[in-house]
Amino acid sequence: MFILDENRPKYQQIYEQIKLGIEQKHWQADDALPSIRALAEDLQVSRNTTLQAYEQLVAEGYIRAVAKRGYFVEPMEPIFMHSETQTIPQKPNVCPPMIDFRLGAVDQQHFPLTKWRQLTQAVLKEPIGYQYGEMLGEQVLREAIVQYVFQARGVKTTASQIVIGSSTQQLLMHLTILLRDEFTSLIVEEPGYSGVKTIFQLQNYQLETIPVTAQGTDIEALFQCKSKICYITPSHQYPYGTALNVAERWRCIQWAHERQGYVIEDDYDGEYRYGQKAFPALASLDPQRVVYMSTFSKAFLPAVRVAYMILPTHLATCYQEKFALLENNASHIHQLALAQFITTGEWERHIKRMRKVYKSKMEALVQALTKAFGDTITIIGKQAGIYIMIAVHLSMDEATLLDRALQMGVKVYPSSDLYITHDELTPHILMGFANVTDEQMFMGVAQLKKAWLHEVKENRV
Repeated sequence: MFILDENRPKYQQIYEQIKLGIEQKHWQADDALPSIRALAEDLQVSRNTTLQAYEQLVAEGYIRAVAKRGYFVEPMEPIFMHSETQTIPQKPNVCPPMIDFRLGAVDQQHFPLTKWRQLTQAVLKEPIGYQYGEMLGEQVLREAIVQYVFQARGVKTTASQIVIGSSTQQLLMHLTILLRDEFTSLIVEEPGYSGVKTIFQLQNYQLETIPVTAQGTDIEALFQCKSKICYITPSHQYPYGTALNVAERWRCIQWAHERQGYVIEDDYDGEYRYGQKAFPALASLDPQRVVYMSTFSKAFLPAVRVAYMILPTHLATCYQEKFALLENNASHIHQLALAQFITTGEWERHIKRMRKVYKSKMEALVQALTKAFGDTITIIGKQAGIYIMIAVHLSMDEATLLDRALQMGVKVYPSSDLYITHDELTPHILMGFANVTDEQMFMGVAQLKKAWLHEVKENRV
């Protein structure tokens, strides 16, 4: 009847072949199938093997068993039959990029793998690692965060005001639900992180925008908006990489007081500043008008899905009442391991070490790009973070720049999707450098030069 592969379960192959024959109408409704004994002898398998395949077909409704008569094909509705072979669309023959300047990656070479493995294994040896966690997140991690944000960002808070989540987006989803009864619109940066805009739109918030340029965020535009909530990245604006000065931060606080609203401060990678000390967090200026948010994904490891937000006292109380019956969805084991990582001083050592590593990579990338492109590009955001943005002053649009780079084996990223109402006339390209080696970096820049400047020379001929 058919040939069986010795490397796969035989009953599974028999089941698949008969099922395919029924779907392709080689067997019609009410046709009799070979008996268990006959089919077993024909295929030289045991009767149990054949019986197992038939029982699976009966369970799924392809055939029926009739006492003392055998097995018969069940009538099937045409909608469930594959009338023709499904054609799988062919993907374009594009080679994967050799060098990926990915934004959401961190340095793999310097990750404290041995220490992290020790801490996670230690958690698994304790009874607490085999229980459900606390609704707000693990108490030991929240207490560790209390100490850290005060020392690093000047924020005074308590463990009861901190909520642990799996990501900034997940925490924002809860926050917008919490605020929805009182607020129906909010303000976002333009351009800005598209991931949070999606969350706000899913919650049916109307969005207003304030403009951002390479010179910074237009804080005065807040006072022209009607909304009473503002989402902002004051320590390292995404994607321009600018930071609000102290005067601008106080203006944000003033706006929140005048509107009786809130500033949502996303401090997603405030740890990495190069050449100047970080400004105090907005939440340190007025913790009752600022919701402070941060994540361990950028500074530590994206795969460790742990983020946190610090709520004003009255919102923290409301949060605990509204979400009292929900389970915390951040990894229980990772939370406990992170608490140990912070309290033993490993976190501070890791940040200091990675700040040096990323500063060196940033300088190397800026130097390589400047040497390759000169005044045909402008480099933006080289004071902080683990990516840069470049304005490309060539006769190509963003899509062409990305496509030509990919043809040369280099993947860089667009900024146009970070706008709601409009985008820049000059294309702006994003390049992450955290998880590329120096060799990959220099090769990538050389390939980009061939991809982009070769086009210019061709146009001038």
